[in-house]
Amino acid sequence: MLAFIAPGQGAQTPGMLSPWIEQPHALDLLKAWSAEINLDLVRLGTTADADEIKDTANAQPLIVAAGLLGARALSDYRFAVVAGHSVGEITAAALAGVISEIDAMKLVRARGIEMAKAAALKPAGMAVVLGGDRTLVLKAISNLGLVAANDNGAGQIVAAGDLDALAQLAPDGARVRALAVAGAFHTSYMQSAVEPLRVLAAQLKVAVAKCGVVSNKDGAVITDGREVLDRIVAQISNPVRWDLCMTALAEHSSGAIEVPPAGTLVGLLKRAVPIIETFALKSIEDVTLAKEFSVRHQDEANRQDEHAN
Repeated sequence: MLAFIAPGQGAQTPGMLSPWIEQPHALDLLKAWSAEINLDLVRLGTTADADEIKDTANAQPLIVAAGLLGARALSDYRFAVVAGHSVGEITAAALAGVISEIDAMKLVRARGIEMAKAAALKPAGMAVVLGGDRTLVLKAISNLGLVAANDNGAGQIVAAGDLDALAQLAPDGARVRALAVAGAFHTSYMQSAVEPLRVLAAQLKVAVAKCGVVSNKDGAVITDGREVLDRIVAQISNPVRWDLCMTALAEHSSGAIEVPPAGTLVGLLKRAVPIIETFALKSIEDVTLAKEFSVRHQDEANRQDEHAN
């Protein structure tokens, strides 16, 4: 069985939309999204520099747009589950048919703006902790009043909170690297962003998911559209448990395709759950191989169904 996974903020790179707008109708679609959310995705995704697309309000819509365009390139893709890391949950919700592509772009545009506003209220940041004993790392984070905002598994935990506390973080046997982000995402620092997003989400039309949507909250596989959206909104100020998402992916899929901008999540899966075969859809040149990968895992699922019957 096949899973589609969608990356989060930090995966963006300059020019990342350039290859994808070469698809038929893709440029027109991107222009329509741009007009709807009042953000020039074409320019940001083709000619803007790294500093401009690092801005939360720009990065998040770009990442979702890239994921949706990449998935479209696979045309008649079929999958058993979808999962997204942080803002990638919005991409996943759209791929599962919970919300439309245009509503996904509206939601992510508002999310980026509101999270940027929240980040400006009080200085804070994030740092990734690599390696070390998991229990000791979590204890060191907690002792400094910080939050394990992203528990990514595979020996990677992202701490968030006060900048001075982050500077003191040094768990035994681990490496700590500051992240170039504007705030402490997925913590109480983002609380002011939640209500505006909740109001917007309540106005969006939702549908029952056409496949399971793995939740960042606890790795649960959700199909109720309204619950999927409610969880996405609440997750803005709560930790991402990607470790639990990967456990769920291992239970429900044999292969996973990461949509653009791909690479980060495939790397985590390879280290944490190597039983899942992975494919990173990084460029338009990868589409043919991605389709073959998809067909192979769909055929395997069909054989399993026939055997079960």
